[in-house]
Amino acid sequence: MRKNILITGASSGLGEGMARQFAAKGCNLALCARRMEPMQALKADIEASYPNVKVFIRELDVCNYPQVFEVFRAFQQDMGSIDRVIVNAGMGKGASLGTGYFEANRRTAETNFIGALAQCEAALEIFREQNSGHLVTVSSMSAVRGMPRAINIYAATKAGLRTMSEGIRADVLGTPIKVSCILPGFILTPINKDLKKAPLRVDLETGCKALVKAIDKEPAEAKVPAWPWVPMGVVMKFAPLKFIAKMT
Repeated sequence: MRKNILITGASSGLGEGMARQFAAKGCNLALCARRMEPMQALKADIEASYPNVKVFIRELDVCNYPQVFEVFRAFQQDMGSIDRVIVNAGMGKGASLGTGYFEANRRTAETNFIGALAQCEAALEIFREQNSGHLVTVSSMSAVRGMPRAINIYAATKAGLRTMSEGIRADVLGTPIKVSCILPGFILTPINKDLKKAPLRVDLETGCKALVKAIDKEPAEAKVPAWPWVPMGVVMKFAPLKFIAKMT
């Protein structure tokens, strides 16, 4: 069992939901995000519900790259070792290219890809020293195809993260370091709550239970929830672009 788990983007959404699910399984948690107040409330809630679970929290902006390495190392010192890192922090702001929203698109691209790169680098430095660990990257079903309008850059970054994760997995193949890329479907979070079209969306608790169950199996890749997103992944991959354009 992976006992000590670090989760980024843990102040809300999937990060918060996964933290609660892992706490229920008796895992110690290292939680970080830009907003401390929600994490302080989360820490208090988890420790009250599960007195044997240790929860450490730190502020982290994943686009502050030196801070990523500092925070991960500090958590390693807190816990003695880190068994699993879940690269979850991300954002979904943006708009169609050429409509005056470059800064929003740039921020999403930097957070979701370069920020994820920094997290993967920091995690793997620790895992290589330990000669063990499980790196989990949270991509998206939108990574399967190019997506229009506000989701374009978000989907592109998640596709890049998916490819990078496979490259890391190839790099550590045959070692005690494991790498999993998780592709969530529509799970209700602050990122997608305003989407007018979110087919087959599930509530946060249901989605996070499925995420944790998939992560604990340590697959190379998993579409979550498996139903309906495994067959939907096939549809998305081969469907005409005009079908994809109507999905969001």
